[in-house]
Amino acid sequence: MSVRLDHGGDDLVENHEINVTPFIDVILVLLIIFMVAAPLATVDVPVELPTSNAPPQPRPEKPLFVTVRTDLSLAVGDNKVALDKLGSALDAASGNDRNQRVFVRADRKVEYGRLMTVINALREAGYLKVGLVGIEEGTGR
Repeated sequence: MSVRLDHGGDDLVENHEINVTPFIDVILVLLIIFMVAAPLATVDVPVELPTSNAPPQPRPEKPLFVTVRTDLSLAVGDNKVALDKLGSALDAASGNDRNQRVFVRADRKVEYGRLMTVINALREAGYLKVGLVGIEEGTGR
C-alpha cells in the first residue's frame, strides 16, 4: 500500500498582502509610552541650585568677565555698562574676538530671569562661548 503525499504541482500561491497588525500594535504601544512620559519630562519644581564640585579648569591669561550685581547693574571687567551697550563693550574689551570665552558671574540674589536676559544679550552680540562662574564647594566665601 502506498500513499502519495504530493497533491499536485509545486506552484505556491503568492500572497500580496502585508500584515500590518503587528506594526499598528507597536505604534500604539509607543504612542502610549510617549503620552505617559511627556508630562514627566517637564519640571515645574522650584529648586535651590547647589554649588559645583567639578574640578577647576585652567584660568585664561586675561579672562573676560561680565558681572551682574544685586542692583541688576552690569559690568564688563570693572566698567559699568548698560544692557543695550553690552555687545559694543564686549567688542572693545575682547578686541572683536567673538570666539573668546565670556565668564558670567552673578550675585546669588539675582533672579534667574535677569541672568537669562544677560545671556541672551551675549548670544545676540555673537558671543556664544559663555561660562558661568561659581564658588567652589569647600571655600567659605
